Amino acid sequence: MTRPRRDPRAEWAAQFVAGAGLRPRYDRTRRAAAAGRPRRDPRSEREAQRVGAAARPRYDLGQAGRPLGEAVVAPPRSVPEAPQTIIVEAPAFLVAVVPDAPGGRLSGHDRQVLGAARALAGREGAVAAIVEGACEGLGAAGADRVLRLEAAEGYDPAARAARVEAALAALAARHTLFPESLDGGDLARRVAVGLREPLFTNAEVVAAKGLVRPARGRRVEQSLAAPRFATVAPDAVADYAGPPREARAVPIDGPTPPPPKSILSATRIPADPATVPLSLAEFVVSAGNGLTDLDSFRQVVAALHATPGASRVLCDAGLMPRHSQVGASGTVLAATCYFALGISGAPQHLQGVAGCEHVVAVNTDLHAAMIERAGLAVVQDAQAVMPALLRLLAQETAGRATGAGKAP
Repeated sequence: MTRPRRDPRAEWAAQFVAGAGLRPRYDRTRRAAAAGRPRRDPRSEREAQRVGAAARPRYDLGQAGRPLGEAVVAPPRSVPEAPQTIIVEAPAFLVAVVPDAPGGRLSGHDRQVLGAARALAGREGAVAAIVEGACEGLGAAGADRVLRLEAAEGYDPAARAARVEAALAALAARHTLFPESLDGGDLARRVAVGLREPLFTNAEVVAAKGLVRPARGRRVEQSLAAPRFATVAPDAVADYAGPPREARAVPIDGPTPPPPKSILSATRIPADPATVPLSLAEFVVSAGNGLTDLDSFRQVVAALHATPGASRVLCDAGLMPRHSQVGASGTVLAATCYFALGISGAPQHLQGVAGCEHVVAVNTDLHAAMIERAGLAVVQDAQAVMPALLRLLAQETAGRATGAGKAP
């Protein structure tokens, strides 16, 4: 094998730039071209990657490694297709669900019961939800049919049970599921007694083959192949995670005569959110180490009608009471909404808010763990956010008062 002999002096002479002045100059690109390999210019490549002319430079790193002058063609972005709604025209049978739906919205427990109903329905059956008044998100939660009842005035569980019994008679459902909650469990037992049907309570395993529940201090398990009425325990069955369902409205044939009232008068007295235990609170506003103005924090908590919470750092420092600590070493929440002000999100704190349905976080660190956990994040100093939030709440309150005063 022969290799041509190099002549360094001849190579340097070929790179010499004539007429460059007293100081000799050499063109290195000539050497690279002679060797068959183009010489790179990192500064020019970096400048070619710059996007726009803003004060803060931005670079398109997707252009790295391309020769200068080569056009960069962005790959076409694939638009995700919207999930198609599943429609069941003629189901073989129906599985009825009577959710609590407080305030016209499904709770986490209600979604789990709908998920259990989908497991019982399979591919041949359909899930029918029986609700009072308007309720959102039934199709996304797995309901194929929706039967809406007229909402009763006041607290009358006997009248509600009678309306549900009439609806179940019209549907002729194979199975009927209730949430094992305060209202759902009471309604399930009233309906089962009214229809003289056995009730399988506190089911923790729901499958097409049957339902399973613990018994005798959780030492044994009881199973039933096809119970007609059953209640589902909380956090036992996963939510429905498939494509949205049709949620077709089903009318009721004929009016339902209300039974005689057994309760003459009932009034719901709301609890003071400041005294509600964190484990039972629906809306919690917490302060973290990034918060120094605790007086404004207490004003925000009062204006939002929330329950105050805190991180472990503030509780250890004595700035907040120990019973307000949120986290694995404090109180594990099951709130509907959690509002974190100046909390970075330590692992033990994130364990305490894992069961919250909605999380809102305010922090200056874009990469904080709480910002990543939040469904709505505000990257800003909490000290500046709290006064602005108080002003907006005051304006909203004044607007409601003005609108109420103008009403005839």
